[in-house]
Amino acid sequence: MAVIVADKLSKHFGSLVAVNDLTLDINEGEIFGLLGPNGSGKTTLMRMLVGLVKPSSGSATVLGGPSSDKNHLAQLGYMTQAGALYGDLTVRENVEFFAAMCGGASKKRVDDVLALVELADRAKSPVNTLSGGLRQRASLACAIVHQPRLLILDEPTVGIDPTLRATFWSYFHSLVAQGVTILVSSHAMDEAARCDRLSFMRTGVLLAVGTPSEIMAGAHSDSLEQAFLTYASGATTPNGGQA
Repeated sequence: MAVIVADKLSKHFGSLVAVNDLTLDINEGEIFGLLGPNGSGKTTLMRMLVGLVKPSSGSATVLGGPSSDKNHLAQLGYMTQAGALYGDLTVRENVEFFAAMCGGASKKRVDDVLALVELADRAKSPVNTLSGGLRQRASLACAIVHQPRLLILDEPTVGIDPTLRATFWSYFHSLVAQGVTILVSSHAMDEAARCDRLSFMRTGVLLAVGTPSEIMAGAHSDSLEQAFLTYASGATTPNGGQA
């Protein structure tokens, strides 16, 4: 079953076309990676899917309803690229607040999530005293504490160390094994290889969709890094051929 369906989705900001006639299905229980250079439209697409930005044209269905439908928010976890935490509140207070907004979570669940992101010892620290990497951890905790069916993560591992990044990805795969769907944007090729399917975007256009192996074959590359560079340079067309 498709958890996300985008049909000819476009977003214009004046003369700037951020997302251009994009059609995409993301299935239940998969990790779907969204890759592309800065300014390619990844964040705008995510913001449309969670209902924060209204499409200029086209439509999006999320968890069986329109992306603008607020009834599915309790089943959705969204981690923004820019932090969306309350700086004067402690880490725990932030996590508890976001949990309450989505129906609540037990004290044990909050404790478990803080332990997962390795912030148990900073639970009482105000967020505005944390480093950028620690804020990333706190943001992820807020996105997952209510155990959503769908996670939309905009570059969730920026600024965290490799060991914790591996822990996050192990947790992501355990969520998928439970039927959770994850849409994640990233620039890291080792993270791209951990996704079930990938898409490459450039200037708001979806250039390629497929498994990591299919993506590499379409770019005539033997690595995802080279495939990324090929698509980002415009040397490959949306049909997988050479430009």
